[in-house]
Amino acid sequence: MAKQGQTSGEKPQESMPEGNKLEGLTVAAREAVNATAAGKGLPPVHLWNPPFCGDLDMRIASDGTWFYMGTPIGRPALVRLFSTILKREDGKHFLVTPVEKVGIRVDDAPFMAVEMQSEAGDRGRLLRFRTNVDDWVPCDDGHRLRFAVAADGGLTPYLHVRADLWAKVTRALYYDLVDMGEERVVDGEPMFGVYSGGAFFAMADAKQVRDAL
Repeated sequence: MAKQGQTSGEKPQESMPEGNKLEGLTVAAREAVNATAAGKGLPPVHLWNPPFCGDLDMRIASDGTWFYMGTPIGRPALVRLFSTILKREDGKHFLVTPVEKVGIRVDDAPFMAVEMQSEAGDRGRLLRFRTNVDDWVPCDDGHRLRFAVAADGGLTPYLHVRADLWAKVTRALYYDLVDMGEERVVDGEPMFGVYSGGAFFAMADAKQVRDAL
């Protein structure tokens, strides 16, 4: 049976102590980042298909905190480094370098959207979000907002960051999105949502929102 994070047909390399595995991954990640346009931009993880080397005892909690062996990673620079080599395949998350791929656990979304700015663009209002690893992401057709129904019946917004990676929007920013929300007709139905970057992102049926207010 394949281990968690291992796809069918993949065979992990021989296991090594967690500390050695993390140290080797850190070195490989730094080399990959430094080799990418002299350290500018993100490594092309979508082009890498190295052998699967097993799971790493690393977890991203639902609030965006990274843990290693149950302890929060207190170095923002290290979290930022690992975030640049993060990849999602078949619903599972991996840290990937040109020479290895290790599985990690993600409780919800790998990123948090913690700050929002609104500016005037060529297509009207453009919202930009800052993630917890200091990436600024524009909200538009290429980086869409989606709204998932939470366990309490409310809505939780997510912003598409890149590839198949998403950022959960904080509750405070969600309230800001609601405040700037408007009604528009989508596929013949009145919907309540938010406009940004030339696109309208529906939150809920407009009548339900009016009744709730």
